[in-house]
Amino acid sequence: MNSSFTAERNASAQSGPRGSRFANGLTLTAMSLGYGVVQLDVTIVNTALDAMGKTLGGGVAELQWVVSAYTIAFAAFILTAGALGDRIGAKRIFMAGFAIFTAASLACALSPNAIVLIAARLVQGLAAAILVPNSLALLNHAYADDRARGRAVAVWAAGASLALTAGPFVGGGLITLVGWRAIFLVNLPIGLTGLWLSWRYATETTRAPSREIDLPGQLAAIGALGALAGAIIEGGALGWEHPAVIGAFVAAAVLAMLFVWRESRAAQPMLPLSLFSHRLFTLTAIVGLLVNIAIYGLIFVLSLYFQRINGLSAWWTGLAFVPMMGAVLPVNLLAPRLAERIGPCPTIVVGACVSALGCLGLLWIAADTSYWTICAQMIAISGGLGLLVPPLTSTLLGSVEKARSGLAAGVLNATRQTGSVLGVALFGSLVASEGAFMSGLHASLVVSATVLLLAAAVIGIGASSRGRTM
Repeated sequence: MNSSFTAERNASAQSGPRGSRFANGLTLTAMSLGYGVVQLDVTIVNTALDAMGKTLGGGVAELQWVVSAYTIAFAAFILTAGALGDRIGAKRIFMAGFAIFTAASLACALSPNAIVLIAARLVQGLAAAILVPNSLALLNHAYADDRARGRAVAVWAAGASLALTAGPFVGGGLITLVGWRAIFLVNLPIGLTGLWLSWRYATETTRAPSREIDLPGQLAAIGALGALAGAIIEGGALGWEHPAVIGAFVAAAVLAMLFVWRESRAAQPMLPLSLFSHRLFTLTAIVGLLVNIAIYGLIFVLSLYFQRINGLSAWWTGLAFVPMMGAVLPVNLLAPRLAERIGPCPTIVVGACVSALGCLGLLWIAADTSYWTICAQMIAISGGLGLLVPPLTSTLLGSVEKARSGLAAGVLNATRQTGSVLGVALFGSLVASEGAFMSGLHASLVVSATVLLLAAAVIGIGASSRGRTM
């Protein structure tokens, strides 16, 4: 009887506006933990690259696969994961993703060799693909008002920024005190907490009509992205004229064309191409791809620069990234207010340009450059990212109907993670040659600045054209 009374009291407490705000707040906390743990593994793993290389053996190419296995699975499965959330409920899928991510993190920590670690990272990436779009779908469901949704997305992004900031610092300390395997164990309490909060406070989304999974499209997407990443990674190690590298590029092109052909003709496609009839949807997806090529490729290369060129330990490498990552959090919180004042698309343009200027400011970096002379440029790179992500995400979600929010979020994150795969593969190949690290780093900075300015042009000119045609 007491338990029944308690349940009734809790239901009554959460039925009013104040209870609803409380439940929404804890739902936002759970969603932020889900996105945060996904981002945490980006910076923690980059900090551990040198330690992993010494323990497991291998060169830059093997380390690229440790990073890219995660992002390939993330990018390839995220569309299906978002669509599954729309079809059978984002809450159910989100909780399943959290459970898989937590188990895969334990497997990473216990990996006896590089092959097992890469396989476990693939499973982690699959779980990350489940977490991110469905966390956004649950936020979209909880916050119906555009302004409230924009601010909730900013907090969600800020939670991920906090994880990015804490990752190098916590990871460096764990690697120094315990070893690199400990960086995966920190995901366990986060996963358990997120699971409980989701189960207790998140409300299930409205289900879209049930449809079958587009297995041929899914396989084509995995094959195309994996072949392209493999060609770029191994091109730096084997040479761009190697038959295997050329064959992988050809396979990637063929599979990509098959994917588009399949999606244009399938009755129930994984990626409905009709989504791209919305101009803002298309523009924001392209910007997400371009920005992640630049930023995440640079994070990978700078991690190697600090450890292999400057000889910093994992601890000091983690500290070196703290100002850069720490700048993202306050700028994330500022972004929605700036977007309300000048508009979301101009805010994205400003953010991309700030990051590009930071890249150009690093072009004179050398092997013996003082950290304090490059710190401001690193902060500018990450600050620009922090400024553009919240309006980018909110604009894309607002461009489609709510019933397709999970799929829309999946497309944005698929394009962003595809950018991460390409950035790590491309920039890693540029610095992989023996004795050519610094020239490869300079080339990476030029590519990053160019890509970021292109992103600014895409959203700036594209949104202006849209305004003139309305």
